[in-house]
Amino acid sequence: MKAFVVHSTFVSLLAWITLTFALPQAGSGTVTAKARAATSTARSNTAAKAAGKLYFGSATDNPFLDEDATYKAILSDNTLFGQLSPENAMKWDATEPEQGVFTFTNGDVIVALAQANGQIMRGHNTVWGSQLPSWVSDSGFDNATLISVMQNHVSTVIGHYKGQIWDVVNEPFNDDGTLASNVFFETIGPTYIDLALQAARAADPDAKLYINDFNIEGEGVKATAMANLVSDLKSRGIPIDGIGLESHFILGEIPTTLQAQMEAFTALGVEVAVTELDIRMTLPETDALLAQQQTDFQNVVSACTAVADCVGVTVWEYTDKYSWVPSTFAGQGDADPWDENFEMKPAYDGIIAGFSS
Repeated sequence: MKAFVVHSTFVSLLAWITLTFALPQAGSGTVTAKARAATSTARSNTAAKAAGKLYFGSATDNPFLDEDATYKAILSDNTLFGQLSPENAMKWDATEPEQGVFTFTNGDVIVALAQANGQIMRGHNTVWGSQLPSWVSDSGFDNATLISVMQNHVSTVIGHYKGQIWDVVNEPFNDDGTLASNVFFETIGPTYIDLALQAARAADPDAKLYINDFNIEGEGVKATAMANLVSDLKSRGIPIDGIGLESHFILGEIPTTLQAQMEAFTALGVEVAVTELDIRMTLPETDALLAQQQTDFQNVVSACTAVADCVGVTVWEYTDKYSWVPSTFAGQGDADPWDENFEMKPAYDGIIAGFSS
C-alpha cells in the first residue's frame, strides 16, 4: 500500500511537469488550438453578396473532388462559395492534348458540380504560354497556322462552356511591363491578344472576357502596362470586359495601393476581380503570423468591397491541404483560409470582416 502511494505521487508530479513545461504557453508564439480557429459564424459567400459582390469563390481540381468527400462537401456549400475556378481542367494541355482532339471530361465534372450547387463558373484559361502540349509549344507553326490553331482552340473550348466568365489571356506580361515571351507572342506578335479575345467573343457573345495576371495588384510598371493594353484594346473595339488580379501575396506585403489600382482599372470601363488569392507565410505558423494573415485577408477583401466594379474574390484553393504553395516555394505554406484539417483559420474572420467594412 505504501509503495502505491509513492507511485501515485510520482505520477502526479510527472503530469504537473508535463503540463507546465512541455505544452505551449500562451504568448510563446507557438500556435494553440484556440488561436488557430476562426470565431465568425458568418458565411463567406453570403457575406460577399450582402456587400454587393457577385461571389466569394474557390479554385478546385479534379483529383481532390474525386478522392476527398469532406473537401467536396465544403466546396459544395453555396453559402460559403458562390463561384468555382478549375485549376487545370480547362487549360490547353487538358482540353486539346492532341491537335484537333478535344477532351472536356474533367472540366465537365467541375461545371456540373457548380451547376448543381448554383455556383458561378470562371473558365481558366484558354491562351497562356505555359501548360501547352508539345504539339503547340514545339510545333514550329508559321504565323498563319498558329493563328488558326489558336482561334480554333479558343472557339471550341469557350463554345463548349458557354455562359462563363473566362480568363481568355493569362499572364501576358513580364514584371517590367514588356510582353512575355511565349510561342504566341514570338510567332504571331502582340496581336495574338486581340485575336484570342475576338475568337472568344465570337464563340460566346454573352461570356465575360478577362485578361488575368499577377503583380498588377499595386501601382507599378506592370500594372501600368496592363492599363495601357486594356485602354488600347477598348479604343480599337477589341472585346475586353475585365482584369483579373491574381493576388498571390506574401504575408505582410499586401500593396498599399491595391484599392487605388482597382479603381484605376475600373476607370477604364472594365470590371475587376481578385482571381487567385492566397497569402503565404514562412513556416512554422505562429500566433503572430496567423494574426497578420487575418489582417492581410481583411485588407484585400476590404479593397474589393470598396470598389463597386470589383465583382468578387476567389481563393486559390480554400484549404492548405491542397495548396500549390509548399511545392513551389520551399519552406512556405499555410496560405489559405482553411487549414489542412478543413478548420477555418483566423484568415476566415478577416474575409468576413473585409466584406463587412
